[in-house]
Amino acid sequence: MHDSYAGYRILLVHAHPDDETINNGATMALYADRGASVTLVTCTRGEEGEILVPGLSHLASEQGDQLGAHREIELEAAMKALGVKDHRFLANYRDSGMMGMPANERPDVFWQADVDQAAALLVEIIEEVRPHILITYDEIGGYGHPDHIQAHRVAMRASELSTWQVEKIYWNTMPKSVIASGIAAMKEIGSDFFGTDNVDDIPFAKDDSFVTTLIDGNDYVDKKMLAMKAHETQIALDGPFFALSNNLGLQVWGHEYYTLVKGQKSAPFDEHGRESDLTSGIQL
Repeated sequence: MHDSYAGYRILLVHAHPDDETINNGATMALYADRGASVTLVTCTRGEEGEILVPGLSHLASEQGDQLGAHREIELEAAMKALGVKDHRFLANYRDSGMMGMPANERPDVFWQADVDQAAALLVEIIEEVRPHILITYDEIGGYGHPDHIQAHRVAMRASELSTWQVEKIYWNTMPKSVIASGIAAMKEIGSDFFGTDNVDDIPFAKDDSFVTTLIDGNDYVDKKMLAMKAHETQIALDGPFFALSNNLGLQVWGHEYYTLVKGQKSAPFDEHGRESDLTSGIQL
């Protein structure tokens, strides 16, 4: 560990345990290792997640939301792998499941929460942590999951309501060029993981022009992969995530892409004119 980013504070707002690792694991590990304060807020415990490990199928009981409690343990292990010491849940909101499903209508789910009330809870955290940087989803939650959309709404509303002004806000972005490479790589091994050969059919694939910032976390891919393995109910070790890694090389998980929506895009830039550091332009 070294302290090149000591004094910088980063807050990430995610919907379920495992979202943080898939989207931002290398970024979190990099900045935490280099001295920044990294805080993760997770909005639900992921009670509606699909269990991929047969031996843990009993956690899917509708009686006690055992899966949520188990995913708390998975999240703790993932954060240990990434070196992130400050991780917390927004409240006791339940996973909303997918749009149109019975779980989505429950009064205790995150999707049904009042945005201003949920944002007020996040404001308390923002004013405690005083982050320079906020990371969350775009307005469609990446791919339309109601909890991702709600996390976006709550994070953006909290940034408006807080007396502490976050200097830079980023949305997670996945460029079409990267997805296209993934489609081709999976096709080579006979996998239809993406369900299409056309990148334009994939809702979370954004035109490369949306990418303002690329964090090169290749030195931290091993930590990210350990964190992904910690989320054992959600990510199968022999599943498509790891097949993709093996076929494209682990670096496919080391590059994490962002769209800057508040703040000044600042040097250093890469050869494509993208920021290479979330903290650029921020004066401590």
